[in-house]
Amino acid sequence: MTGKLALPTLIALCSIALNKPTLGSLAVLGEINISGTMIKVDELANMLQCCLDSSVKKVLIPAVSMIDFATVPADLMGVFQLIPYSSAEDAVFKALGVE
Repeated sequence: MTGKLALPTLIALCSIALNKPTLGSLAVLGEINISGTMIKVDELANMLQCCLDSSVKKVLIPAVSMIDFATVPADLMGVFQLIPYSSAEDAVFKALGVE
């Protein structure tokens, strides 16, 4: 058993249940624990570099990871449309393009 839940799995299940696709060229970063607390992205700069290498255009990122932007090179930050989220529900809505 794990104490973490895969947020991309939750988004995929909601996408299937609602028959609504996620936004195109989207990467989902971050995890939630069993109690619903958002977990920061480890090595944010490396994760964003992987997104760049994969031709990702939009990155869904937990708001708690915004503090780590200081560790990310400026030229890497400007490549993506960064979409912060504050909860699992917020992430699902934003990944599906629902306002």
